[in-house]
Amino acid sequence: MRVMVFAMANENSQTDLTPTPEMLEAFAAMDKFTEELVAAGVMVAGAGLKPTAEGKRIVCEGSSRTVIDGPFAETHEMVAGFSIWEVKDMDEAVAWAKRSPNCMPGRSEIQIRPFYEAADLADFATPEELATPREGERGRLGVA
Repeated sequence: MRVMVFAMANENSQTDLTPTPEMLEAFAAMDKFTEELVAAGVMVAGAGLKPTAEGKRIVCEGSSRTVIDGPFAETHEMVAGFSIWEVKDMDEAVAWAKRSPNCMPGRSEIQIRPFYEAADLADFATPEELATPREGERGRLGVA
């Protein structure tokens, strides 16, 4: 089972903080945790995201597209980083996430969401169609 693990943003992740000794220690702990994920064969990919001030939103209404420059309000709903994990089931993903260090001062949240698998999309396309990559894609709808 593939899951995406979102590190949710908070007010601290949206600013350029001067690293404190505690933050440097937390990032070292996160590096160690990531090495454990890789060694266990769980980690597929991951990255941190720059603050929303450097981002854009595209609002789609019918055929109209509106571009909104960051920063965006409601940081508790924003993603600060992500990982893609290959796990046995959601319980294993939760067990790994509970071991994750907190790299930001104060409260932080992690969200785990499973990817759609071919069986989930059987009403939309055949497994062969889903597995057939289009140019520049892994397969339709991102299913491996």
